[in-house]
Amino acid sequence: MMEAKLTGSLHRLFLWFLLMNIFITITRTRAQSSSLNYVGDDCQNSTQQSLTTGFKTNLNSLLSWLSSDGATSKGYNYTTVGTATRDVIYGFYNCRGDVTGTFCQFCLSTAAADIPQHCPNRSSAVIWYNYCIFRYSNHAFYGNLTTTPSWQVLGTKNTTNSTQELQKAETYMQILIKNATAESNYLLYAVGEFNAGGSLGKRYGLVQCTRDLTSDKCRQCLNAMLDQVPKCCASKVGWQVGSPSCLTRYDDYMFYKIQGSSPLPSSAKNSSSKTKTLIIIIVSVFVPVILLISGIYFIWRKNQSNNDALLSESAPISINYNSQEGQGESQGDDSLNADLPTVPLIWIRQSTNNFSDSCKLGEGGFGPVYKGSLQDGTEVAIKRLSKTSGQGLYEFKNEVIFIAKLQHRNLVRLLGCCVEQNEKLLIYEYMSNSSLALHLFDVEKRKQLSWKVRMNIIKGIARGLLYLHEDSRLRVIHRDMKASNVLLDQDMNPKISDFGLARTFEKGQNEDSTRRVVGTYGYMAPEYAMEGLYSVKSDVFSFGVLLLEIICGKRNNKFYVSEHGQSLLEYSWRLWCTGECLKLVDPILENKYTRNEVTRCIHIGLLCVQEDAVDRPTMSTVVVMLASETMTLPIPNHPAFSVGRKIKEEPTSSAFDKDPLVNEVSISNILPR
Repeated sequence: MMEAKLTGSLHRLFLWFLLMNIFITITRTRAQSSSLNYVGDDCQNSTQQSLTTGFKTNLNSLLSWLSSDGATSKGYNYTTVGTATRDVIYGFYNCRGDVTGTFCQFCLSTAAADIPQHCPNRSSAVIWYNYCIFRYSNHAFYGNLTTTPSWQVLGTKNTTNSTQELQKAETYMQILIKNATAESNYLLYAVGEFNAGGSLGKRYGLVQCTRDLTSDKCRQCLNAMLDQVPKCCASKVGWQVGSPSCLTRYDDYMFYKIQGSSPLPSSAKNSSSKTKTLIIIIVSVFVPVILLISGIYFIWRKNQSNNDALLSESAPISINYNSQEGQGESQGDDSLNADLPTVPLIWIRQSTNNFSDSCKLGEGGFGPVYKGSLQDGTEVAIKRLSKTSGQGLYEFKNEVIFIAKLQHRNLVRLLGCCVEQNEKLLIYEYMSNSSLALHLFDVEKRKQLSWKVRMNIIKGIARGLLYLHEDSRLRVIHRDMKASNVLLDQDMNPKISDFGLARTFEKGQNEDSTRRVVGTYGYMAPEYAMEGLYSVKSDVFSFGVLLLEIICGKRNNKFYVSEHGQSLLEYSWRLWCTGECLKLVDPILENKYTRNEVTRCIHIGLLCVQEDAVDRPTMSTVVVMLASETMTLPIPNHPAFSVGRKIKEEPTSSAFDKDPLVNEVSISNILPR
């Protein structure tokens, strides 16, 4: 008993340390995250007047050009609209050097929408954002250096040594100016990281000029901005100073995207380096000790209050996730699995064209799913947690906990995640053939599913479930196996997805129960739907239903209507009993299959959907049955006929599937009889 308590305490202590590390990381990430924030605008030097119809028409044409040009222009461009002298309008934009075409386009589209609101009826205007600048005028300005109006944005932190801070900033910003104005730097852009020495620590800088300037004019503009810093910003750690022609920015966190640039050299003396090294060593030694003592005290307090069920039924498979069963489960924090790579939000926004509908693959209970790509060009599917989805937050945490620890060729791979600016996103490998449901329940697409392909899918799903039940380092029950949760790669190989409802079992544990029944009618085992009991045999039942669906090409919870009151299971059972089981086979296959193999699969399917869970085979036995042609199969008992047959159906869809045919009933909060 004492050993079990000690083991549990150590387990909780480990989780506590994990949570602390994750919390620190996420807090820092949030502090560093940048957004497409409006910075400022200026139209005071232009006349507010009743613009001519011709000028208004030309301005609208310019804004339309702006909204569409950014994605293909490599970050900057200019144009002239109109021919009449008084109606001609000149336009120019420049995106920051670390911003790609898609996100540049998004910034410019925002500018095109905002500038008429900020500067109505103006003949000239300029508007700034973190990532782009847009300017128009009725006078030609391209190539002209413009240092007024200028603007300043101050950080919130006060510096402890303004004199030293200013000296360091001046020194290293001059290095960046030199880099930005180098003859080979066509972007007129430079960033750098450097060690300011002493108690200041690391600092980060950025300089950029609009690309219509020469290098000399760029240098002149940037120096003019730096000259303002002692007057406006001496007391602050971070600041931005800019004008229509250039921008300087300085802060104590990395606010730009790295593009292979090397850190600037440190100016700290050896003594300063040694002092810093000593500080790092002291912190590295004492902070863990303090955390350890705090952790032990935390565990003692938890034991005193008899609340040592950190990963209990009330908080299924979720780190730092305590809620009472039957209550909402959307109270979680932003804790993530430490093994999972994080992806910056700015990259995801660029990749999905700021979550454009044109990149949308589908939508489910979790939220929408978008197609995107990583920096190396790898195509990915990106799940975005809906801000209104309580169930989605629960699923999000389960996905992170599970898939990051599960690796199998028949499970979809989770490549990374993002928790930034109230966004929660999961990044998966992209499956080009979408879901099995999309193909299986569509008359035209089903023609692609030959018997050989279907058999490969059946075996792949079985191998994936076997891995979850017996071979993974976690013993996992999926609890929502269905056709829309099986994805197909470009070679039609199946991969199990959507682990939001999954549960783990301890070694030696055979069964568990819940008062919160979740899943999809038609695939739920009777003991789970009626009594809340679930086990590996629950997944076996779902697999059996799915196997029969693959054979006949019809959805179980639609079969009731099409077969005059018989469910798919009942119809299959009656055909089996009368020796006519091949009538179940999808007519699209046109007898292009092996009769013995199909009959054997129907037999296995009926074994999996037997009413009594004890009678169902394990997935290891199922895999052997599917692989062997000589193994004698036991005679199946009757299946469960009526679970959920007459429940009113409402359309839902897989998050990876746009298919309007998907029509399943997901249920939750059902109390057993």
